[in-house]
Amino acid sequence: MQASRTVKLIFNPHADGGRGWRIASSLQAVIERHGGAEWTATEFPTHATQLALEAARQGFQVVVAIGGDGTVHEVVNGLMQASPEQRPALGVVPIGSGNDFCANVGLPSDPELAIQRAFEGSPAAVDIGRVQDEAGRDEVWDNTLGIGFDAATTINAREISRLQGLAMYLVAVIRTILRDHDAPHLELRIDQESSSQDLLMLTACNGPREGGGFLVAPQADPRDGLLNFAMVEYVSRLMMFRLIPEFMRGTHGRFRQVHLGTFRRLELKADRPLLIHTDGEIFASAKTDVRQLVIEILPGALQVIT
Repeated sequence: MQASRTVKLIFNPHADGGRGWRIASSLQAVIERHGGAEWTATEFPTHATQLALEAARQGFQVVVAIGGDGTVHEVVNGLMQASPEQRPALGVVPIGSGNDFCANVGLPSDPELAIQRAFEGSPAAVDIGRVQDEAGRDEVWDNTLGIGFDAATTINAREISRLQGLAMYLVAVIRTILRDHDAPHLELRIDQESSSQDLLMLTACNGPREGGGFLVAPQADPRDGLLNFAMVEYVSRLMMFRLIPEFMRGTHGRFRQVHLGTFRRLELKADRPLLIHTDGEIFASAKTDVRQLVIEILPGALQVIT
């Protein structure tokens, strides 16, 4: 692709605590210098998914998500509905709370540098995760899928308005330890191996980082054709507090109650309804009754400008 590539910008005005408009306006000069682009602001949840699919059908070469990890998640779900031949490359300008996907694929954290990269950078294939529940509902995800503790933390983080990034997620983790100490019994089939255990947390990872800086799967690589998992057995609340700094450093794998590994396909059945997030978006909550999942890798399914 050359600098004359056709670009669609999908912008979340509510990103960065509502400061998205100011940040986006500051990028206008860079965009005009590269020949301009078509802008559309999102107006409701899942709107970015619709806009990304429309952009693919309209023949745009690049779709840029301007927002946080939730905006990226929606845009990826729209792009993945297009055929591989019609699918635009993804660019990202990170202006959210965590911006973990950008960190994991090596995109700049500075919005001005990121928009320049979207126009000038080269596309590279990145793996995508896919999940389906027992009702046949499916979704793709680009960074992490969390079950149990991980998802409860995401829900608790939504109650925190005065903090952003790692600080917000750290407070949410502490609240989750105190409020949500539930370990469903899971029947697992990971590729060809089966097991059965009570787990406080099961996270599938495409990249190493989530929650603004927790290194949940330090060995994960979004370009290796594999997903990684991190599992935590039932432990005391005190032990969960002990594990917090280990997750921040990526050294939690040295504890016997923590299990790390890789997979291409994971199937599970639970003895109770599960809390599940995909890239920080709620896939299943306490109001739903999801007990079975199939999680799999789509190797190199999306071109990302890095």
